[in-house]
Amino acid sequence: MKNIKIVIPTDGRNGLDENVAGHFGRSETYTFLNDRGKLLEIIDNTSEHMSGQGLPPELMKAHGANVLLCKDLGPKALNLCKKLGIEIYTGQAKKVKGLFEMWKSKKIHKAGAGDTCKYHNK
Repeated sequence: MKNIKIVIPTDGRNGLDENVAGHFGRSETYTFLNDRGKLLEIIDNTSEHMSGQGLPPELMKAHGANVLLCKDLGPKALNLCKKLGIEIYTGQAKKVKGLFEMWKSKKIHKAGAGDTCKYHNK
């Protein structure tokens, strides 16, 4: 994949030192990196989950994301990301830099149906 643009759901605007959000769709912000870990942009979550419009994957795609790194996500988000051509990887890291480093060193795996968060699978 060329021209990789990575998005990570985050709790604020501290770039690589920001906390990875615990809930994908309700994160305060989305932090975008290139495939070398350089900060590209940070945007507010203006999706319908935050009283805005559209769904988080649509917002991410509108900003050019093609890789999503997150702790977990629901089945609807997983399916929409796949439909939009966004590859999803899940892993547990506290900070953006840590989650990116896990992805770069292939220590997290590509998400599938069995990786969706338990909250959404009730």
